[in-house]
Amino acid sequence: MTIKCLAIDDEPLALKQIDAYIRKTPFLETVAICNNAFDAMGYLRAKQVDLMFVDINMPDLSGMDFVKSLPEKPYIIFTTAYSEYAIEGFKVDAVDYLLKPISYKDFLKAANKIKNLVELKGVKSETVKTAREHLFVKSEYRLVRIELSEIKYIESMHEYVRIHLINDKPVMTLLSMKSIEEQLPSERFLRVHRSFIVNMDRIKVIERFRIIFDNNVFIPVSDQYKTRFQEFINKNFLI
Repeated sequence: MTIKCLAIDDEPLALKQIDAYIRKTPFLETVAICNNAFDAMGYLRAKQVDLMFVDINMPDLSGMDFVKSLPEKPYIIFTTAYSEYAIEGFKVDAVDYLLKPISYKDFLKAANKIKNLVELKGVKSETVKTAREHLFVKSEYRLVRIELSEIKYIESMHEYVRIHLINDKPVMTLLSMKSIEEQLPSERFLRVHRSFIVNMDRIKVIERFRIIFDNNVFIPVSDQYKTRFQEFINKNFLI
């Protein structure tokens, strides 16, 4: 297991230290370092990370405001020279905060918290099992069988996903979009937005990069996914 990390700090020495600690920890990997929140935003638009070390006190855009602005958050560990920020950090679901100057002992303790959460999340993800034309998901302490052909689209609801069905009420389950996307056949299901996965077999109308389902449900295709979506349409619908 390798946890991909992004470190953000406007102080070069502090950023160098975090990077060194990440490289020293066997289950962590540095994928990027940024000296401001705007560069980090650009990186996250193109790639995903598992964990971010974020300095709270940065010019122009603080680490706290940066994290609050993210529609989907990886695990967060704040770094700060001021202990009074700890409570505010936990309000935005940070896993931990590290008080500068940071010792490796404290760093490793926080990193192990993340490791435990990632391992627990992996166990939860195993509640999804695919078999031919159906899958099982855990919902309200039950395992519910869902036929793939009955899925219209899947919607992100923060830590949950809502699976919208053709002939039944939606099913809510504690899973990330990424984990359920990995379990679905890519030749039939396509991520078209951060918040939506669509069963391409169930699409009836497409209008200006909006997928229109029954009951006036409009699902946007975001810029990040337009190329893949158009390729899928060209290949499968011969447009």
